[in-house]
Amino acid sequence: MKIAILGFASQGKSAYEYWNKPENEITICDSSTNIDIPNNTRSQLGNNYLRNLEKYDLLIRTPALHPHQIQEANPESPKILDKVWTNTNEFLRVCPTRNIIGITGTKGKGTTSTLVAKMLEATGKKVHLGGNIGTPPLELLKNRIHPQDYIVLELANFQLIDLKFSPRIAVCLMIEPEHLNWHKSLDEYINAKSQLFKYQRKNDIAVYYYDNSYSKKIASVGRGKLIPYMNTPGAYVLEGLTEDSNSTNIVIDDKTICSTNDIKLIGRHNWQNICAAITVVWNISNDIHAIKKVIKNFHGLAHRLEKIRTANGITYYNDSFSSAPSATIAAIESIVSNKILIIGGVDKHLDLSELARSILLHAADIRKVIIIGEIGDRLQQELESHGFLAFDVLKNVNMPEIVQYAKTLARSGDSVILSPGTSSFDMFKNFEDRGLQFKDAVNKL
Repeated sequence: MKIAILGFASQGKSAYEYWNKPENEITICDSSTNIDIPNNTRSQLGNNYLRNLEKYDLLIRTPALHPHQIQEANPESPKILDKVWTNTNEFLRVCPTRNIIGITGTKGKGTTSTLVAKMLEATGKKVHLGGNIGTPPLELLKNRIHPQDYIVLELANFQLIDLKFSPRIAVCLMIEPEHLNWHKSLDEYINAKSQLFKYQRKNDIAVYYYDNSYSKKIASVGRGKLIPYMNTPGAYVLEGLTEDSNSTNIVIDDKTICSTNDIKLIGRHNWQNICAAITVVWNISNDIHAIKKVIKNFHGLAHRLEKIRTANGITYYNDSFSSAPSATIAAIESIVSNKILIIGGVDKHLDLSELARSILLHAADIRKVIIIGEIGDRLQQELESHGFLAFDVLKNVNMPEIVQYAKTLARSGDSVILSPGTSSFDMFKNFEDRGLQFKDAVNKL
């Protein structure tokens, strides 16, 4: 079989390893001419790397490559997308177990996926966690997956847009406009997420966020049993109802799982992620003790409102994973002290008005907003139009300079929060690089 691997980053390399067999003839196609190609392997590199793909039997698309780019580069082949396949599709096709849980949403995917995996492990299940977090899908196949094992996949829109299979349990978290610099429209973004549920059967389970219309719409496209969270019959937050009880608890099936005081994750938005995870696990095991133990011991993932250190009375938080305005809003609401807020990055053409309103609403405890990145002018205009003027725009700076500047503005008792609200590719390799540079700069203060 003649196979073209379109994009040779981590997923492309994983695809090469998987399909590199004597019966296959592989060509690596990549926009960069400065990559290492395996010995004795054909390549098509540079600006025209997507041209003349009709001659191949199978096209393996890397997640960052939009299918319409393949079609646009091959206008003479209107059915070229029929040849496109992905690592995620291949994994779902050959996976030895049907116990697959797929989790998507605009934010909270990584936290919820990790919580589900840890909760299932605590109940005694063998669990494999991967997808858009941790191990790439095809790499999971090296773990000797057995039919009774569980797979938890965090799946982004880039992987879902041409998905051909649905997992037994699919989860849609909070959805809001995102990645509109990649998608042609919001409808396309919603449709991409919907692929996770499209092929579910009537005995499958579709978990969705009760208070989000997009989430319910997405989960409803298949035939899976709809189960909301943040409402019955899924897990939800129950406020104390009597004078003798002012506690707030996480509840499911009239059973109290834990008090919100037991939760170590920062921010009320994480109550949603916990309820989503409980709702999933409850359909597999009702082990309250195991579920509660995970909740009480899970402090969160790196780059998600991660407390770095307190120096000279100033506490520093790394929220570099924040790639949407809503994530920055959640950070503002979660940290109650006076704040120096660092925001900005790539302009993904998202609506910034809600972020500006939230910053204005919390103006009393936001000492200064530091704006960075290519989106700087738009953020400045949005804040000015809402009447918030306590900001500085930094241009042509690196992360140590940003952190040093934030330090000069902060006072003892303040928090400095890196919560960009957009992607990082204008100044950094990715959100991890951005977060690691922030942590390094903070630890060197």
